[in-house]
Amino acid sequence: MTEIQDADTPATEAGQAGQAQSSVSTVHRLRSVLAIRPFRRLWLVTYLCSVGDWLSLLALTGLVSTMMKSYEWQSFALPLVVLTQLLPGILFAPIGGVLADKFDRRKVMVVCDILRGSLFISIALVGSPIWLFIANFLVGCCAMLWIPAKESAVPNLLRRPDQVESANQLGLVMTYGISTISGFGLYSLISGIPAYLNLQGGNLEFNIATIAVVINGLLYFTSAILVATRLPELSGRVSSARRKDDEDKAGFGAMLREGLRFAGKTPLVRGLLIGMVGAFAAAGVVIGTAKTYASSLLGGASTFGLLFVAVFLGLAVGMATAPRLAQRLAYNRLFGVTIVLAGISLALVALAPHLWLALLTVALVGACAGVAFLTGLTIVGSQVQDDMRGRTVALIQTLLKVVLFGASGGAPLLLTLLQKRQISVFGHPMEVDASRPVMLGGAVIAIVLGLVAYRQMDDRREEPVLSSLFAAIRGRRHTKGMLIAVEGDTREDTSVQARRLAAALRAEGLEVLLAADPEHDERRLRTMLSSAELAGVRAQALVAAAVRADVVERQVRPALDSGAVVVMERYVDSPLAHFTATSSLEHQELEGLVDWATGRLRPDLTILLDRPVVDGKGIGPEHHWRVQRLLSEMAASDPDRYLVVEAEGDTDEVADRVRAAVVPLLAGRRRAVPEAAV
Repeated sequence: MTEIQDADTPATEAGQAGQAQSSVSTVHRLRSVLAIRPFRRLWLVTYLCSVGDWLSLLALTGLVSTMMKSYEWQSFALPLVVLTQLLPGILFAPIGGVLADKFDRRKVMVVCDILRGSLFISIALVGSPIWLFIANFLVGCCAMLWIPAKESAVPNLLRRPDQVESANQLGLVMTYGISTISGFGLYSLISGIPAYLNLQGGNLEFNIATIAVVINGLLYFTSAILVATRLPELSGRVSSARRKDDEDKAGFGAMLREGLRFAGKTPLVRGLLIGMVGAFAAAGVVIGTAKTYASSLLGGASTFGLLFVAVFLGLAVGMATAPRLAQRLAYNRLFGVTIVLAGISLALVALAPHLWLALLTVALVGACAGVAFLTGLTIVGSQVQDDMRGRTVALIQTLLKVVLFGASGGAPLLLTLLQKRQISVFGHPMEVDASRPVMLGGAVIAIVLGLVAYRQMDDRREEPVLSSLFAAIRGRRHTKGMLIAVEGDTREDTSVQARRLAAALRAEGLEVLLAADPEHDERRLRTMLSSAELAGVRAQALVAAAVRADVVERQVRPALDSGAVVVMERYVDSPLAHFTATSSLEHQELEGLVDWATGRLRPDLTILLDRPVVDGKGIGPEHHWRVQRLLSEMAASDPDRYLVVEAEGDTDEVADRVRAAVVPLLAGRRRAVPEAAV
């Protein structure tokens, strides 16, 4: 408990302090995800497979170059290796999605890793360039089965849906950061063996390339062993038994058609796919025109390299800042907005007359793309149901390959058709490179599809998006107030301490609303249940959600919008823990219902009253132990938002502890409220 308190205090202060403290909060958020053992092991598996992916790119290129002595064939070595790995994504990605939803995901991953390892070993043994490309194509097919199984399993390993974004961040950092450096560094070490040992003569280049390919295969074998022996949790599913039986009875084609219908009929997924098409099309246009665009800036190879550095720096910044933006702008709105902003930024790139302006706008495109990409992955992981998640991931993978391949290949064709043009501006001739209008076309596509995606996904149309966006950019919440929840196992603790805390904050000169009386809410709930004669667990959960939604809309949101501090006991976590402990419903299902009922309104600070389990009225100590354990897990998984306070002792002692912990954090609140109201 002390460890949680120490980790939480600086993280909570980060919401009111500067950028340095914000980085502390980010570290705790990522640590809370890495503290989950199954996810940490899967992260290691991701590292091994990603290192294998990057190493194979160089190892196979090197092996092809040693097999083919012709200069022309050597120049095509890398493009052919990349093409044979991309082509399966265009052809077979939907198959991987169906397999991820139909079969045990752990078994799918193990089989794919064994096949990939065997194929790389066979490349080294056969030594034929034709088999190299065939085997590489088959490796790409295995990857298209492995990726949906892995990505759709990640949310099931986490404790809370709001951890999906942090998990995606860690996954992207591992795949495109740590693993990239490791893979390229490992190849450098292997290729430098002759120099280290002063070896000369013989067919050294071929042998070294073969060693790299063998090591590549061993990485995938290691991954298969880890998944098979250390990750049984990957076999766990959120799906109910009845739904699982339906999946087993459904044929392959039927599941594929069901996935396509789900994407077409669900506004959230439909908008997500439309937005992804716009983003990938713009990215493909940038790739296809980058070389000629660099020349139009009167630069050469160095300019071309600087543009790529700028876009990847922007991607990194975007992925790093996405969680902070998402705290103040809903994911469903943030996704479409950032794609529109990426399109506008691309238009500025097309119009940039100088290198420095081009670098700045290209970095802005990368930042918007990074936010959109991470947000899209988070939406899939947290809002798409488990039995459809694999097919949704596979559909996005297919779109990525098809649209990116088509746009990057079509852009050079447009360049050859348009050619350079000379126009007259105020009597002075000006040369316009064809890359400029092609980029403008890509920008228009991104803007239009981003707007369509926004309209499909926006679930808060009554709130002006511009004011929400500006508040997010300024680093402020759209609401001006602050929500503090007091949670605990027993209503006696939370009721008294919520009233004491509200009084203490009023004594500090703050405008405070003590929202909702749980006793009154429970009476309303019992009245509604008895009058409607609802006995089912799901029906009761829906009615309870309706009561909570009414309190949020009538009391909490108006008070927050007016700038008040709202103190509410047993807001979400305590009822959620009690309901989970006493019902057969999955915790994640209830989380989704809570998010819907409250409009994803989460407390800025949650006070968790922690005390040893004692026997309750009519409820055994085992129930209280389960509730307390669930509450402790919630606090451990989100240390940014929780403050754990020891609840042992008399009422005054506990109230003093709560006041001593909370009031200093709100010391600047009197100054912050007028600023937020501007």
